Amino acid sequence: MITINSLVKHRRKQEILSGISFKARPGRVTGFLGPNGAGKSSTLRILLGLDRATSGSALINGKPFAELDNPLTRVGAALDGAGAHRMRTGRAHLCWIARAAGLPRARVEEVLEITGLTNAAGKRVGSYSLGMGKRLGMAAALLGDPEILVLDEPVNGLDPEGIRWIRTFLRTRAESGNTVLLSSHLMGELAETVDDVVIIKQGQIVADGTLAEVIGKHPTLEEAYFALTTEYPGENV
Repeated sequence: MITINSLVKHRRKQEILSGISFKARPGRVTGFLGPNGAGKSSTLRILLGLDRATSGSALINGKPFAELDNPLTRVGAALDGAGAHRMRTGRAHLCWIARAAGLPRARVEEVLEITGLTNAAGKRVGSYSLGMGKRLGMAAALLGDPEILVLDEPVNGLDPEGIRWIRTFLRTRAESGNTVLLSSHLMGELAETVDDVVIIKQGQIVADGTLAEVIGKHPTLEEAYFALTTEYPGENV
């Protein structure tokens, strides 16, 4: 389980996160939504030990990321913009991560096959399309076969086949008892994937519940999102 509890983040004189709390539970896909600058990336970076909170906690199975034993086998993460060295091949990048984590080389070939990158594994990452880069990030996240996945914009740049693959994979992962937390701006696709939705605006949680609860009286998740995050909803009609 992922537990965010009263998380506060100040950067200089600006309050980025204002005491937010929510959970991402096992067996469910949780969508984390919000406008640019709302605090999504800051939350994920604190959760993954890449930044420090001013106060509060972000826990993975009850522990901060830094206290996890062999963290790659506990949580796999693919953050938007976090890629491999352009001159390395996809396989070399994954082998480097696996070696650092003490994982067998055979697992590299397994995740290449899972993500559909086997044929492109020998090519340099600099030649990858945006979609291929996303698949490589997913492969890296899966190396330790973790019980928790944290994904930032996982379908951005993927073609329809890739989007469908991600959706099916994440649903299967959750149905096997794993925890999936993902952020995305693609509302229609998200509505096809998630069980629960958390919406953040200006560092505060404005919605937290099941997909049906968050949509409420609105016809779609997109409509609910704009109603909750836009100061003057009529401007988006």
